[in-house]
Amino acid sequence: MELGDIANEGAVGYGKPLDGVRVLAAEQMQAMPYATQLLARLGADVVKVEHPVTGDSGRGSSPFILDPDGRKVGATYLRNNFNKRSVGLDLKAPEGRALFLDLVPHFDVVAENFKAGTLERLGLGYDVIAERHPAVIHVSLSGFGTDSPYRDWPAYAAIVEAMSGIYAWKTPDGPPTTIPVGALGDISSALFVVIGILAALRQRERTGEGQHVDVAMLDAMVAMTDIVSNLWSLGARPDSDTPLGVICEGFRCSDGYVVMQVVREHQFTKLADLVGKPEWHDDPRFADRYGWEPNLDEVIRPAVEAWSSTRTRAEAAAQLAAAGIAAGPSQTAPELIADPHVAGHHMLVEMPRADGEPPVLVPGNPMKLSKVAEGPETRVPWLGEHTDEVLTAELGLSAERLGALRAAGVIG
Repeated sequence: MELGDIANEGAVGYGKPLDGVRVLAAEQMQAMPYATQLLARLGADVVKVEHPVTGDSGRGSSPFILDPDGRKVGATYLRNNFNKRSVGLDLKAPEGRALFLDLVPHFDVVAENFKAGTLERLGLGYDVIAERHPAVIHVSLSGFGTDSPYRDWPAYAAIVEAMSGIYAWKTPDGPPTTIPVGALGDISSALFVVIGILAALRQRERTGEGQHVDVAMLDAMVAMTDIVSNLWSLGARPDSDTPLGVICEGFRCSDGYVVMQVVREHQFTKLADLVGKPEWHDDPRFADRYGWEPNLDEVIRPAVEAWSSTRTRAEAAAQLAAAGIAAGPSQTAPELIADPHVAGHHMLVEMPRADGEPPVLVPGNPMKLSKVAEGPETRVPWLGEHTDEVLTAELGLSAERLGALRAAGVIG
């Protein structure tokens, strides 16, 4: 879907559910920027505050493109900042902090994802913000929250993923495989941020009062990797010989692998019929699901792959699905990009590049509402692109005042 496209035009007249909600975001990297991008896609007006010279640290990630002024704009920034405006503001400068506090009353939500305590040390903590704007929803997202023995630790997604126990659970006998599915710690935290903001806004409608929403990335990961504590409490161990009673594996096809998940005995019966092994129905090794894992590599895999290797991934997945078995092809990046489901659901948005190279692809909005139009999307903002626009409209600063602040390095 190209920028500006609208998929469900019949929903245009309804507007967006968060029209009128305004978010002031002092944010960086992925977790909070993904959350505010999602809010923006739902209609919120998001003003992003960045350092006037270096900007959001996500701009420095790789790979990158160049903006019209030749500055790097990294992948992390590119996929998390659609539909926002950028204000270059130095929060370490007294005048920068004063401008930030002057902006606060013009917004419903103030969001930040610096290490816990950073904004408090700058005099921009919740107490100060709430004194200036009592009805504000103040959202903090950090590795461990405002009250934790790890409060002072810096964190990225891989750190909280490791601390959630999922790495050791999946690789109990060796070094952990880090970041197995991308930024799970970031995206999951972002989703809880959005839920917290929406809940706080709803409560403010009833009470008229703002509040502080505190989300810890480790908390989000404990929730997302719930099998670790849950299965352990039920006696399961990652390094145990006790089978879990599930087939969740990739099987070789003529052009790659198909992944299937079998979790019920009747599904295994259908699999046996499909791959030409009806004798498995009465095989005592498969009397229940706990016989699958011990016999996977010696019995089940050879039989399944004798069947699947004569089929493409798409053919195998379609036949498995028709038999009531959950399955899908393990796709490459080009295959994902060309996937008809992805196209039909407008799950990739194209952002044209200033250098004329092929467009940057950014995941679209995964939430489909029948009375909310898809798009239009706006590209990520260049660093400080909207500084003058926002400070003039919100605070009434004159051109002379803006020039003086820019000369002092306070704004960019």
